[in-house]
Parts: sequence; C-alpha cells; structure tokens
Amino acid sequence: MPRKLKTFQTSVGFYDLAIAAPSMKAALEAWGAGSNLFHQGFASETDDPEVVAATLAKPGVVLKRPAGSNGSFTEHAELPTDLSDAGGPGQKKRRPRPKNKSTAKVSDETARKAAADFERERERRDAERRKEEAAKAKQRAKREKLVVRAQAALDQAQREHEQLTRSLAAEREAIEKRLEAEDTRWNKKKEQLTKALRIARE
Repeated sequence: MPRKLKTFQTSVGFYDLAIAAPSMKAALEAWGAGSNLFHQGFASETDDPEVVAATLAKPGVVLKRPAGSNGSFTEHAELPTDLSDAGGPGQKKRRPRPKNKSTAKVSDETARKAAADFERERERRDAERRKEEAAKAKQRAKREKLVVRAQAALDQAQREHEQLTRSLAAEREAIEKRLEAEDTRWNKKKEQLTKALRIARE
C-alpha cells in the first residue's frame, strides 16, 4: 500500500519549490539535492492548505513559484519580477509572512489517490532515468568499440612498421658488407694495377 504523502518546501536559486512525497528523502531525490536541506534548515514540511492542495494535485512533481512570493505553485513558474535589493546593500529583502490559514483536512480518498499518483510519477521518473542510462551505456559501448577498433589498427600498423624496419635494416647490413667487400677488392686490384703501371713506366 502506498505511503501517505506529505508536502515539503524549499528554495533553490530564483524559485521556491514544493512537492508531495512520502518522505524527506523522496523529496530531496526529486529536488536533486546533493545534501540534506532539512538538516541544514533550508527545507521543511508545510501544512499550508493551498500548497498542500497544489502538490497533492500533482504528487511527485516538483512545483515552483518565484522565490519570496506567495503566489501559487505550478510546474512552470515565471522568474521573479523584482530582484532589486529594496533594503539597500548588505540587506536581504524580507519575505512577507503568510496569513494564518486553517489547515485543510485531506480526505482518505484524496490521500490514497495522491499516494498512488506519486508512485506512478516515481515509476515514470525511474523509467525515464533507466532509459537515459541505457542510452548512455549504448553510447559508451559504441565509443569503446570504436576505441578498440582504432587501437587494433594502430597496433597492426606498428607491427608492420617494425617488421619492415627489421627487413630494411637487414638489407642495409647486407649492402654495407657488400660495399666493404667491394672496397677491399678494389684496393687490392688498384694496388696491383698501380704497381704494373709503375713498372711499365720504368
């Protein structure tokens, strides 16, 4: 049976965020928070009837409104229209206190429906995340395959180069030996012919 939902609020950047979730942990995950905003005092549970009604209408969906305003929470909120420091430098603009509102009673049927809707939204987000992870894994596998292929081509070219280098080195060594032998033969032949020429001139 789905757990009963609670409504949680926080502020991030230019927006106030709200969500109906079964726990603080689920709210933090939906907000994508990297730390526990509740322990740090930046998030809390709310029983504001308007906020509760808005979040229970779309459980599991992060709703927004311009930071510092008392407007309605929606999926796509506009940026705040007044970002000036009315209190002067170094002073933060105080958010007006909300008027006291009586806590709205949420019927068991509404709570059950909201909890079921939250589970569906969570499953949708999980399916979307799994799809993204599968796409990333496929892309990573494709990239790794290309890397393996390129590495294999490089290794093959390296082996061919080394084999050809060894072959040319052996040929060069043979040629150098032939040159040395030719120099030796020529020196002997030159000496003989030079001696014959000297005798002929005497």
